[in-house]
Amino acid sequence: MSAKLLADESESSLKKFLATLPPVDQVGAHARADMLATRSIKTSSKNWAIDTAISMIDLTTLEGADTPGKVQALCAKAVRPDPMDPTVPHVGAVCVYNDMVGIARTQLDSIGGSEIPVAAVSTAFPSGRASFAVKAQDTKDALDAGASEIDMVIDRGAFLAGRLGDVYEEIKKIKEICGKRAHLKVIFETGELVTLDNVRKASYLAMLAGADFIKTSTGKVAPAATPPVVLVMLEAVRDYYALTGTQIGVKPAGGIRTTKDAIKQLVLVNETAGPEWLNPQMFRIGASALLNDLLLQRMKMRDGHYAGSSYVTLD
Repeated sequence: MSAKLLADESESSLKKFLATLPPVDQVGAHARADMLATRSIKTSSKNWAIDTAISMIDLTTLEGADTPGKVQALCAKAVRPDPMDPTVPHVGAVCVYNDMVGIARTQLDSIGGSEIPVAAVSTAFPSGRASFAVKAQDTKDALDAGASEIDMVIDRGAFLAGRLGDVYEEIKKIKEICGKRAHLKVIFETGELVTLDNVRKASYLAMLAGADFIKTSTGKVAPAATPPVVLVMLEAVRDYYALTGTQIGVKPAGGIRTTKDAIKQLVLVNETAGPEWLNPQMFRIGASALLNDLLLQRMKMRDGHYAGSSYVTLD
């Protein structure tokens, strides 16, 4: 799609195009995000919102202490978030480190979760600091193990130093490795990009290079998925769709822990990008603890009372 917007794929063309983007109104972005956060929704809409948020979760474990048993338990929860209630939808994906991809894929397939994709964090996650050869092999290993979604991190150092061509080329090459085997989610680590203008530029840079999704953060650096950041990214995918006809997904990750947080995200999506993004194919939430709160709130909506603390599993 970059050919529609760029004279060529040189760094000078990239910088020339990105210079045409209007600057972000920082005050306005914060004010609009704050205003949308005050929106209330009716009970019937809240039921829908809870189930929709569950279906959008990339249920995640990214710890050095992850074990096969922990990943298998996470997969069981992904398929049947509430074992006592089969009407609860399954999650959007299971997200793990490379070495756990095969375990997750095998477990999901064995328990009726073959339609749930495994997402692998890749390209020297979370720092992004490795040679491209290492990043490419990292991606290939994940695909060979059964990943159908790759969450890659950009080289923030290169971006902040102005080496936008290097960032663009890495994303493009990783997308070529993914081919049709996997969707590519590009992680910016927005807490390190500092400004909303940089978030907007990174969003366009990734989309031009072939990203299927743009993702806020690794979850390892704060601040992460703040409402103004997500707002700017949603505006970017909306405007990019208007320019190119290509619809790109958005994945906020980091700091979204409660049902109230999740519903605020859905309001942001609906009011900024539009209802076309209100589905797991176009919007995901990277989270682990969030699912438990959604399940507890769902039970409260259904039965009129909260379950005990033992009702949900500890992740």
